[in-house]
Amino acid sequence: MEPPAADPTAVRPFEIHVPDAVLDDLRDRLQRARLPDELDDAGWDYGTPLGYLTELVTYWRDEFDWREQEAALNAFDHFKTQIDGIDVHFIHQRSPDPDALPLLITHGWPGTVVEFMEIIGPLTDPAAHGGRAEDAFHVIAPSIPGYGFSGHPRERGFGPESAAAVNAALMERLGYDRYGLQGGDWGAIISRWHAYNRAEAVVGLHLNMLIAGPPPGVADPTAGVPQAELARMEERSAFFQGPETGYSHIQGTKPQTLGYGLNDSPVGQAAWIVEKFRTWCDCDGHPENIFSRDALLTNIMLYWLTESATSSARMYYESGLARATGAGQPGRIEVPTGGAIFPHELFYTPRAWAEAHYNLVRWTEMPRGGHFAAMEQPELFIDDVRAFFADLR
Repeated sequence: MEPPAADPTAVRPFEIHVPDAVLDDLRDRLQRARLPDELDDAGWDYGTPLGYLTELVTYWRDEFDWREQEAALNAFDHFKTQIDGIDVHFIHQRSPDPDALPLLITHGWPGTVVEFMEIIGPLTDPAAHGGRAEDAFHVIAPSIPGYGFSGHPRERGFGPESAAAVNAALMERLGYDRYGLQGGDWGAIISRWHAYNRAEAVVGLHLNMLIAGPPPGVADPTAGVPQAELARMEERSAFFQGPETGYSHIQGTKPQTLGYGLNDSPVGQAAWIVEKFRTWCDCDGHPENIFSRDALLTNIMLYWLTESATSSARMYYESGLARATGAGQPGRIEVPTGGAIFPHELFYTPRAWAEAHYNLVRWTEMPRGGHFAAMEQPELFIDDVRAFFADLR
């Protein structure tokens, strides 16, 4: 538990340090885990397989070195500040170039700032990573309130638009009045709201999950859309909308009930998250084909250590409530927008639909990759972010 800050609205340095007692408790829970049975031929069809989860939990208990991962996270510059009564955690990694463009990158669920560990260095200091010095960014990567080391919202109604307002206030507090936005998953939705409500400050919006409905007022929204794009949209919809939305229905209706299990059982928390890292990524059927075991567990740890399973799930409830009351989507985004379209993303939006809802100036069809773009394909991700913002600085 951190001591109370003299001025909670001040920007104050933050270092991650988990007490030994918390790690001992985790190890004890992993040792005493009570696992269910499984059908002989279940595979991943029913969720995270027993065999893989047993292997992952054994490694977590006996070999995973949190202190090593903690040190790697602390290699970045972490801070906290209170905004609207919420303690907001963020990485603020400034470039060696004082004139670099500020770039606010926002994660989603079930991700955390761990997703960005491989991209922060190349974005802030491109010359040291084989890039052009003029492509440098100051990177700001907040933990969404309710996620990671940020505080938990304590009142009803904190959804994506509220998170966007917190992000805008954070940038203002840091002294940035002109900056870029980047996001995937909730980060894409939050950044879209941010670009809509604070367009005067945003030079560009880069999304690796570009969601848009049919153009408004069009009798046949498929008219003029290439058949290949319609087929891809239908394929992605068939993949996701039926078999892959159970988590969203549960988190969007009864997050508190779910939270009791995930908050009390690290095995349950791991199973709930790792299944998504397998199914939503472009990994040929197994998460460790693309993610290291340590990276998977470090991301899971940020949920477990901060007890944020329940608070993070509430975003789904609040977002669904906003949609039900007609307040779920912003209007057209006039800020220049770039879409990085990864083939294994959960959704596919036809380009014409995207152009109806965004000022679309860049559209990149990626050769590989899925939902966790920055973590799966950091080089493709970095190259596209650099190229998009090159003419917007």
